[in-house]
Amino acid sequence: MITPLMPVYARIPVAFERGEGMYLYDTNGKKYLDFYSGIGVMCLGHSHPTLVKALQDQAAKLWHTANTYEIPHGARLAERLCAASFADTVFFTNSGAESIECAIKMVRKYHYDKGNKGKYRLVTMSNAFHGRTLAGIAAAGQEKLTKGFEPLPDGFDVVPFGDIEAVKAAIGDETGGIMVEPVQGEGGIRPLSNEQMQALRDICDENGLLLVLDEIQCGMGRTGKLFAHEWSGVKPDIVTAAKGIGGGFPLGACLATEEAASGMVVGTHGSTYGGNPLGMAVGNAVLDEMLKPEFLPRVAEMGDLLQARLGALQQRHGDFIKEVRGVGLMAGIRMPDVPTRGAVVDMIERGMCPAVAGDMVMRMLPPLIITEDHIDEAMELLDSAMNDWRDKGVPA
Repeated sequence: MITPLMPVYARIPVAFERGEGMYLYDTNGKKYLDFYSGIGVMCLGHSHPTLVKALQDQAAKLWHTANTYEIPHGARLAERLCAASFADTVFFTNSGAESIECAIKMVRKYHYDKGNKGKYRLVTMSNAFHGRTLAGIAAAGQEKLTKGFEPLPDGFDVVPFGDIEAVKAAIGDETGGIMVEPVQGEGGIRPLSNEQMQALRDICDENGLLLVLDEIQCGMGRTGKLFAHEWSGVKPDIVTAAKGIGGGFPLGACLATEEAASGMVVGTHGSTYGGNPLGMAVGNAVLDEMLKPEFLPRVAEMGDLLQARLGALQQRHGDFIKEVRGVGLMAGIRMPDVPTRGAVVDMIERGMCPAVAGDMVMRMLPPLIITEDHIDEAMELLDSAMNDWRDKGVPA
């Protein structure tokens, strides 16, 4: 079908009309178990009543006002995020890419104000994904992202994923910080170990650098903690967030310590829509659910169950599944002998929506409201699919 839409997406020919909880329904009424959540966005599932009410109530009052005025919902959301995390201060954005831009600027301004004008570079890791801006793709350094967009902004030194010695070797007089994903999403659901996270913190402390953690995909409860870095006990200087923070409403944030954000004074940064009343109302509604005492422990429990069930699936289908990856409800199965897109399309046709990730990984980011019954349903669909692949051949 030809449309005026710019053809930058490899769209799968299915159109969803509505969603309810863990399920999507297409324009023909067919039901799908959602294991993608709109790229990890729908943390509370579809049409969650708390979020719907918050958006409707706010929409009837005030959609937008400039950030030159007070926005009480924004101040409240910032206070709650800081109280629940390492942070002292928050800047609200519309997306993860904008949160990354804020973080990069913050690192540079921090060192500039400290009298170290030349310390502007960030050490990053291969196969990362930091958004689609020029700075974001330069930070990731992947050819599939950067080809055709050169010259790229300078200031990023990409080292192999998880290679701490390479991180140390990359640090020079111009290095201002390290920026990594605690769990890579687009790169194939690959977590850094607690020891690697601590090593990065130590390197930053020893060299006067800022540690920036991109938690746009792995944050906001995805791993069973509000932020994935909490499992390691490491305290970052800056964290970028988005996706689940708005439960489906376009919203992002850049969280920081007071020290790291010391250079971000009046006039240094801004956003027309970031922190608008609609986004702030929904963001607070997400926290209303996510900060309930039982919510995150239950996410952790379901995450452990999903990982265990995927491990059992690997035992039955080791000819297809070579590795199970991830933390909590951020999971992936690596199937190097199965075309990943073909496998995902086949699963969608069967009524389950996973997604593609790098390194031949089928990615699973279900809503955090998932139950054991939903996990069982997913395993039955995957099990049936792999039995068919064995009998009839893998999907192209």
